[in-house]
Amino acid sequence: MPVPRRSFLGAFSAGMAAPPSTFAAARGREASMAGGDPPTAPPAGALQLDSNENPLGPGPLAMEALRGALVDAGRYPSNSHPSMADLRVAIARRASVTPDNVALGAGSWEILRTAVRLYTSSARHLVTAAPSYEQPEKVADQLGVGVHRVPVDKDGRLDLDRMAEAARWAGLVFLCNPNNPTGTVHGATAVAEFVARVGRESPETTILIDEAYHDYVTDPSYATAVPLALEHPRVVVSRTLSKAYGLAGMRVGYAVGQKRTVEAFNRWAITFNQNSLAVAAAVASLGDAAHIEGERARNTEARAFTTRLFQDLGYGVMESQTNFVFVETGHPAREFKEACAHRGVLVGREFPPLDQRHARVSIGTIEEMQRAGVVVAEVLGGARPQPAGAAAGSQRPR
Repeated sequence: MPVPRRSFLGAFSAGMAAPPSTFAAARGREASMAGGDPPTAPPAGALQLDSNENPLGPGPLAMEALRGALVDAGRYPSNSHPSMADLRVAIARRASVTPDNVALGAGSWEILRTAVRLYTSSARHLVTAAPSYEQPEKVADQLGVGVHRVPVDKDGRLDLDRMAEAARWAGLVFLCNPNNPTGTVHGATAVAEFVARVGRESPETTILIDEAYHDYVTDPSYATAVPLALEHPRVVVSRTLSKAYGLAGMRVGYAVGQKRTVEAFNRWAITFNQNSLAVAAAVASLGDAAHIEGERARNTEARAFTTRLFQDLGYGVMESQTNFVFVETGHPAREFKEACAHRGVLVGREFPPLDQRHARVSIGTIEEMQRAGVVVAEVLGGARPQPAGAAAGSQRPR
């Protein structure tokens, strides 16, 4: 049932009890790991809105599969039931490809790292957006590969024209669509035109299109780039089950491409990059289309609620097609993050070059976002949100 825009007003206070720790048990630590810091457990009871995880964790069929898979915990994942081969089949079925078009990864992280190793060199640079998901550029930096960072436009969208120009002589272009952290998306036509242009102007350049947030998109102009990956040997699509599927802690990711492209990824793959429990949960989740549709609907409602919440407090929000929002707080992200953490709410890390005025906030349940709204108002020095029906002349924080 939809929650009214201001139903949280007056009902929550900064000192309210934190959600039980079991509520967030399935959540991972994307924020600290991608930031380069040693992984640490979040404080007990903290509200985790920093790592773009599914607040509800795995679906019921996945949980049932996990319980049943314990009997195979002593088997290698190639010998368990279901096996890694079964997982590849399940992914292929879900993506409408053949198993030969699928490479498995320990989350999409392994896929992104492998792509940088495969396609870049000291003479062939990486092209990425600024800001975008940092894993590819961090790997490139480690390998001594040049990185060309193309700023997003004023609306937080990838600047495809400038990225295409930067792609000349590049080894790899990383195209995060929808983009993390801005949440914006490009439609299918724009992506296809970009692929065609890069193919004409720099035919030796590979394009990695990351679709980590594919299942959350509601923009009708969007479509997966999997057909492009099947058509072009220099296009790869990466996906993860860490988001809508709620398996962030189980590290299941994959790439889709032509057979020879996939074979190259497989040669670099970690041996047994899945475990038997993750395989069972993933196979069950991939077969549970109704659960993913329900999760998309839940996130869409919570995303709209969260966007209105911040807008009602007086802050701009970029148009998101993901399970997070990028908010113009007007304050440095580090200061905002630390102040929120002091009050028991964890929000996203810094994303240069927009880190002086913007912050990323993951979308939890509507109840979690209600609590977050009160904390945000306090942190940013605005007036506490007024109950519905308050005087029309009350002012918003600016």
